[in-house]
Amino acid sequence: MAGVGTRILTVEDDERIRTAVKLALEDEGWTVDEAGSGEEAIELFRRSPPDVVLIDIMLPGIDGFELCRHLRKTSDVPIVMVTARVDTHDVVAGLEAGADDYLTKPFAPKELSARIRALLRRIRPMGPAHARLVFGDLEIIADEGKVSLAGEELHLTKTEFRLLVELAQSPGRVFSRELLLDKVWGYDYFGDGRLVDVHIRRLRTKVEADPANPRHVVTVRGLGYRLQS
Repeated sequence: MAGVGTRILTVEDDERIRTAVKLALEDEGWTVDEAGSGEEAIELFRRSPPDVVLIDIMLPGIDGFELCRHLRKTSDVPIVMVTARVDTHDVVAGLEAGADDYLTKPFAPKELSARIRALLRRIRPMGPAHARLVFGDLEIIADEGKVSLAGEELHLTKTEFRLLVELAQSPGRVFSRELLLDKVWGYDYFGDGRLVDVHIRRLRTKVEADPANPRHVVTVRGLGYRLQS
């Protein structure tokens, strides 16, 4: 099966939902660890690091946002936040906490599987890419997965890295949000530009000396984003 060898950690306090998700993912051939709280998830993550983490926002004790921020301190593992509300604040807060994607309850098992597959594709090499890309004090070594600013190596998540490389391979080209969703997320996100906007903001906090006045990752009003020296 396609998912053999892939370990997924699902963090959900509702046992019925947790069991249903586990069975659906195991049907896809993935190995599933489950946690009912953020504290339990941290211990499981430490003992056996997964390939993908699904985190429900509403958890007892350490909530989903805090758990996501905790994992991001030491790992760039792909994270999907799960929310019961189509609340813009929840979605944006989850993405800003470090999540790569989000899902709204209730969701179909096929949709969950499609999102996970898209995340796993993002982990793999991007294919042909220029070996070294330089934009002033910003340097990208695509085939080594390295980015540095003024000689200091940066820590980017896999999604942030793919987003930066996508922009960098066509310097000066304006990428619409829809195009970036297709190129980087690789799945039908129904035009949800929030994924792009939040990741661009997070990326700027890492690759810009002054994120409020970006020099490299520039907004082209009404059109999208481009990368420049």
